[in-house]
Amino acid sequence: MSAADPLSPHADATAIAAAVRSRAVTAAAVTEAALARVEKTHTRLNAFTTVTADRARAEAAAVDATIAAGRDPGPLAGVPYAVKDLFDLEGVVTVAGSKILRDNPPAAIDATAVARLRAAGAVCLGAVNMGEFAYDFVTENAHTGPTRNPRDLARSSGGSSGGSAAAVAAGLVPFSLGTDTNGSIRVPSSFCGLWGLKPTYGRLSRAGSFPFVSSLDHIGPFARSVTDLALAYDAMQGPDPLDPGCAQWAVEPATPGLETGLGGVRVAVLDGYFATGGAPAAHAAVETLAAALGVTRRVTLPEAGLARAAAFTLTASEGGRLHLDRLRTRAADFDPAARDRLLAGALLPAAWYQQAQKFRAWWRERFRAVFAEADVLLAPATPVPATLLGQETMTLDGREMLVRPNLGLFTQPISFIGLPVVAAPVPNAAGPLPLAVQLIAAPWAEAGLLRLARHLEKIGVCAAPASPLD
Repeated sequence: MSAADPLSPHADATAIAAAVRSRAVTAAAVTEAALARVEKTHTRLNAFTTVTADRARAEAAAVDATIAAGRDPGPLAGVPYAVKDLFDLEGVVTVAGSKILRDNPPAAIDATAVARLRAAGAVCLGAVNMGEFAYDFVTENAHTGPTRNPRDLARSSGGSSGGSAAAVAAGLVPFSLGTDTNGSIRVPSSFCGLWGLKPTYGRLSRAGSFPFVSSLDHIGPFARSVTDLALAYDAMQGPDPLDPGCAQWAVEPATPGLETGLGGVRVAVLDGYFATGGAPAAHAAVETLAAALGVTRRVTLPEAGLARAAAFTLTASEGGRLHLDRLRTRAADFDPAARDRLLAGALLPAAWYQQAQKFRAWWRERFRAVFAEADVLLAPATPVPATLLGQETMTLDGREMLVRPNLGLFTQPISFIGLPVVAAPVPNAAGPLPLAVQLIAAPWAEAGLLRLARHLEKIGVCAAPASPLD
């Protein structure tokens, strides 16, 4: 099957929706093809934890009935997708990658993001694997097993949204939904060679998603094309009284302006901290984009290491407090990797947390000054390509470092001030495994950021590789 075939694993959301709307294919047929791919690849990938086949068929039938009645089925008509297993799906227990939450009752209603995607005509196939309670960069879950990278089944898909990324990279669905606290969309995007979007903090509603660190949590999509990324993002936009942090923001559609060009956008490379510490291929990917855009400006932020330390402190402290009762009563039921970090976080002095918050406010103002002179900043997404499953250490700049905490080396200093970031997939000149570059903008500038991403895609500098699994 070709990429133009809406039943192909290579078909994008835009093509599928167009084919369904024109009645060239039914949403039901698209759904059955996607469910068959999920079943065929489950043993190899371990991407899905719950397949909601009955729900998917009912949603597809509703799309087909809407079209038959002559009504608009929505911009994502019949497009299959999956959600990270911390989003509420009506009738399904939301476990957030844990053992402990399996005792909870099923969700009574869908998460806001899921409800909005359904209203746009998308068809949910189910929930996908993740690191326990989203405290993870590798999706090697002690309860549900690891999710393997479709680019190399011996390697990690990244985390904590590893199942979301693997499902898209394998061609099971054209887009998926994940979350990003310290890099959990950007790291899997880099490992799996995808486009990923972490919107501005508060842009998309988190209502109905299990929290990790409330003051840092974002939700966002993965996709194989920028157009699909923008379509999914637009479908989820809008204020939501169920999420006070999202209640005031108006919709700013990104999709209509994707082809309008750059319009004099000012781009700079983050130097210093962001230009050292990673593998040569990670920094080369940034230089590839800089050369393609004719970028000469460099910005050095000497405090980036402190920013990462502050992000660590806030993450550990808020995460530890959230799970303190569970740690006291059911410590043995945690994934040991998550439990130990949550316990350490719960013991952090309050003064450290307060100091981290003060630095956070200062760091936000620091970036405000940077964005007065540049619209978009470039930085690596991960220090290395996808690591091997079970790999504990990696060597960076001659230093042996632990893999799990250090995959967020370049994402964490950006995360905790809520900036919008697109992870742009870049071919790795040094080997077969892809990498991604962070495109970072000022708050509420997603539309311009996606225009730049689309330009890079159009000129062939950035692209998600075709699905390796058919």
